[in-house]
Amino acid sequence: MSYTIGMEAIRLQCPKRLAHTEYCSNYALVRAVTGKDPAREPSAWREFHDAWQIDLLWVTNDGPVPWSQRGRTTDMGHAEFLEGGIDRRDTVHCPFRDVEEVLQFDAVEEYGLPDMDELVAYYESFYRRGQSENPNQIFTGGYYKTIVSGAIEAFGWDMLLEAAADRKRFDRVLESFYRLSLHHYQAWAKTSAPVFICHDDMVWSEGPFMHPDFYRSAIFPRYAKLWQVLHEAGKVVLYCSDGTWTEFVDDIAQAGADGFIFEPTTSLDYVVERYGKTHVIVGSKVDARTLTFGTREQIQREIDETLRIAKGCPGFMFAVGNHIPSNVPVDNALFYFEYLSEHWWR
Repeated sequence: MSYTIGMEAIRLQCPKRLAHTEYCSNYALVRAVTGKDPAREPSAWREFHDAWQIDLLWVTNDGPVPWSQRGRTTDMGHAEFLEGGIDRRDTVHCPFRDVEEVLQFDAVEEYGLPDMDELVAYYESFYRRGQSENPNQIFTGGYYKTIVSGAIEAFGWDMLLEAAADRKRFDRVLESFYRLSLHHYQAWAKTSAPVFICHDDMVWSEGPFMHPDFYRSAIFPRYAKLWQVLHEAGKVVLYCSDGTWTEFVDDIAQAGADGFIFEPTTSLDYVVERYGKTHVIVGSKVDARTLTFGTREQIQREIDETLRIAKGCPGFMFAVGNHIPSNVPVDNALFYFEYLSEHWWR
């Protein structure tokens, strides 16, 4: 049922209820719903996805060998996000001595291009296994470090921002990330995965960190070329970025995205007004901060405000766009889903 509802939304066929996905790392919530500990029992996640009627799993895969094993990458450390702070990492290391090294960087030379046939076989096996293990959800294909996220992985924020000040030379650097991504997109295009997530964290919560003109000259045209490869193979392309990119929604649509995945800081009203009838929309007005610190009345209000404009969109997929992290109180999360699932019917 969930897979069918998800695909109907992806195809803009207006399923009988709003489609649904979540990005949840709240182990206590999974334990409350399933009675199982996801840290010890992998089946807990599948049971949670079924219980919460999740129709699509947000999945990306950038290949069998991480960049850190192929060449230079920057470790910016990691703040506490998961339960118990198990993901905290205080190590910080940048292998680039100065911005000149960054501006001379070539991602293809640094990380290499895997053999195409082997890469296709790897991605196809990954997709088929994931879809088989999660038959009730759409198991997406996808790529995470497309262009900007690739530069973040390689250089870290400090070096990236310094290099981006030299637009002409930095454009050449981004071209190398594009060529690397193109190879992987071509491989993904040859798989049987029907839905593909292009992830690229191109902005901050405050908005663009580079001049908008640079996005329009150096980034969006490259997205268009990447997505053309997928469209020629019959894939549905969902574009995903954290942060606030309302001013770029039209650019992303013009580049060819079939759908948008975004956080509550990007205007849902604008996206629905412009693309509610023509594109897949994955998000809502429900904010993780409201789930964490708000009252039930505030949570209900954000759900209601979303439902009011979402039910007329044939490809709407409800989600808390900025995640359900471990600090969300379980009772609030349970109330959120209970209320949503009672009212998401068209």
